[in-house]
Amino acid sequence: MDPAIITLIVLASVAFLFVTEYIPIAVAALSGTIVLAFCGILTPQEAFSGFSNSTVVLFGGMFVVGAAMLESGLAQVIGNFIVKKVGTNQSSLMIALMLLTIVMSAFASNTGTVACLLPMVIGVCVSAKIPSAPILMALAVAANVGCNLTMVGTPPNMLAVAEIQARGLEPYGFFEFAYIGGPIALAAVLFMHFIGKRLLPKVSADSGLIAQSKVKGTHKQRVLAVLILIFVVTGLIIGIPGLSPAVVSLIAALLCVATGCITEKQAYKGIDWVTIFLFAGMLPIAHAMQKTGAGELIANTIVGLLGDNLSEVVIVSAIFFVACTLTQFMPNTATAALLIPIAMSIATKLNVSPYGVIITCAIGASCSFATPVATPCNTLILSPSGLHFKDYLKVGLPLCFIAWLLCILIIPIVWPFEL
Repeated sequence: MDPAIITLIVLASVAFLFVTEYIPIAVAALSGTIVLAFCGILTPQEAFSGFSNSTVVLFGGMFVVGAAMLESGLAQVIGNFIVKKVGTNQSSLMIALMLLTIVMSAFASNTGTVACLLPMVIGVCVSAKIPSAPILMALAVAANVGCNLTMVGTPPNMLAVAEIQARGLEPYGFFEFAYIGGPIALAAVLFMHFIGKRLLPKVSADSGLIAQSKVKGTHKQRVLAVLILIFVVTGLIIGIPGLSPAVVSLIAALLCVATGCITEKQAYKGIDWVTIFLFAGMLPIAHAMQKTGAGELIANTIVGLLGDNLSEVVIVSAIFFVACTLTQFMPNTATAALLIPIAMSIATKLNVSPYGVIITCAIGASCSFATPVATPCNTLILSPSGLHFKDYLKVGLPLCFIAWLLCILIIPIVWPFEL
């Protein structure tokens, strides 16, 4: 059988397993790689190349740094300080919490950020006697948009960087995603403040989580977390001579443990191993798609359906809506891992610059607003907020539409499609 067809069959099988989750998604990704190696499409070295990829090392290090922000209590201290300053007015509290969450999720796990702030938010809402459902939804939305401000904010961004690097091209800058992520984040804050909160029921939170809001860590650990965060951000943005981004993040992770900012056990716990193994498993599959021509085959089919002489708006719209639709029902990392190699093949087929095409796919995969299962952030607030599936649709669909509008307006300008 043609290697390209075998690769497509494996890809389709992995996609099916991602959607159904009959087996864990990381296992599904690794299984696909093993099958391709067994069929001789990937060499043993190619099959396990994902684990030696510098992007995987960078992401693992940043997971530990993010865990230090959460486990040291730094995130919660900042949250408590902001609540104390802005008071308990619903509008000002919502805006302040969204801005805080957006900044935190740009550097730390967005799921960890929500889990950390959730008890505090519930406590404030209960004590101030204000409806918590709109505030908690705003918290989840902010976590989902904040991760698009930096290269390390979310796995889809890292996958985008890895795909660009794999083609020998200059990777995106650390804050380059903020050109589109920033406007989407700002639009999300404005939408929730003026419209979103009015679409949701005035439900009070389950106060059972308030007892969990005690600040963790010591003052010394929080100071160390700040210093390490400054080091890693400086290294990734400005650069440190002789140190690659992966080495900077690894040094920062080691410092977190060596200085006692967090324990070794907390560091291991802070790493999202599912993302690491999913990432390492999908990179060889993406390589197989390029190697066998499977990606080009999919690209030819999609371009054939869309027609010739496609405008930038049509290209961005098609890629965005496919990614945005899939990510409502499967993890954004899995969505990006499936679609980014295909997006690269589409860019090659159309003879356009891949930067705008790839970033459209990454942003679309992160627009996980419309269902409670689209992202762990959405799931975390489901029970305590008292919200229902339809409530996520009321807020999520308009947000997806706004994100699409911003993508078609901004992406072709910031990342021109002409080669």
